[in-house]
Amino acid sequence: MSAHVISLLNNALAWELRAQVLYAHYSAYVRGIQRLHLAPHFDGESNESVDHARQVREAIAKLGGQAIVDRDPTPILHTEDWQVMLQEALKTEEAAAESYAKILAALEDDEEMTDVIQQIAFAEQRSVTELRQLIG
Repeated sequence: MSAHVISLLNNALAWELRAQVLYAHYSAYVRGIQRLHLAPHFDGESNESVDHARQVREAIAKLGGQAIVDRDPTPILHTEDWQVMLQEALKTEEAAAESYAKILAALEDDEEMTDVIQQIAFAEQRSVTELRQLIG
């Protein structure tokens, strides 16, 4: 189980690292009246990704694995269009949510790790729901 779970955790970590960059970038480039709401939202999501990445690294270390240091290679689209930003953020959150669902399906008898991953998975799903609401 460990090697497979470590691989799944590293995939989730790659998405968290990508999300950190994506949200920080979009926070800097969102313009107009939308900036008042979206810049703090993007900053909060970037910070949440930092926390999730830390938790995933700790899980990998607990299993005796080596955490990756590179983000998912999916390109981050530069744009100043807030609607495109939200669509791109949604794609990232959906991929992250899917990665955590796969981890949960692979975990066996580790209640502590299951609890941590479930909390992150719920947060990712919440982000998906929020983005869908923001998109309309």
